Amino acid sequence: MPQRSTKRPVYKRILLKLSGEALLGKKPFGIERSVTEYIAGEIDEVRRLGIEVAVVVGGGNIFRGLSDSAQGMDRVTADQMGMLATVINGLALQDSLERRGVFTRVLSAIEMREVAEPFIRRRAIRHMEKMRVVIFAGGTGSPYFSTDTAAALRAVEVNAQVILKATKVDGIYDSDPVRNPKAKRYDRLTYVDVLQQGLKVMDTTAISLCLENGLPIIVYNVREQGLLRRILLGEKAGTLVKE
Repeated sequence: MPQRSTKRPVYKRILLKLSGEALLGKKPFGIERSVTEYIAGEIDEVRRLGIEVAVVVGGGNIFRGLSDSAQGMDRVTADQMGMLATVINGLALQDSLERRGVFTRVLSAIEMREVAEPFIRRRAIRHMEKMRVVIFAGGTGSPYFSTDTAAALRAVEVNAQVILKATKVDGIYDSDPVRNPKAKRYDRLTYVDVLQQGLKVMDTTAISLCLENGLPIIVYNVREQGLLRRILLGEKAGTLVKE
């Protein structure tokens, strides 16, 4: 039987940012159950290391305020629909986690007490201290803000030590690696590098918030099994954004 690593985690409290598209799997729309089960397994692995985990999940697999389907709609209404989509995704992830025996709480910025707790900062921190996985849904609760910004805001509010941005590629590139096979991958960047070069990591509001609070971001490939755990045990992977 293989021995477990004796390394100690680099971070005690983290925030994992998942895009809604990460839940699609091979589907063109909606939620692929096998994907939520896989992500729940990745989260459970790092929780077993004694790491406190919060998650922000997007809603782009169901509805996005700036999507083609929202064209012609009132922007505030479209963004509110997108925020509701994040609650659906949060509940799906909660179900997969609880099937593994992981205690989980969904906290929504939009009040809907029948399905989620309202977001209260001190309550969220207390849940994390009790080793419950906290899923932040409903974005910031306000239109015109992305779930990237919600992730940065919640990470700062609960004193997370790092944001893990889960993507389909293995870091940040100077151009789209899918379209450009010669795209250059960065191992490390500063916040200013990201802003000046217009790199599509997180939106400018989120990056600025991380810059102001000295909150590092690690962009990694969510599809590589076990990578999240290895990063949190100190393996150099993905791209680190830090001052």
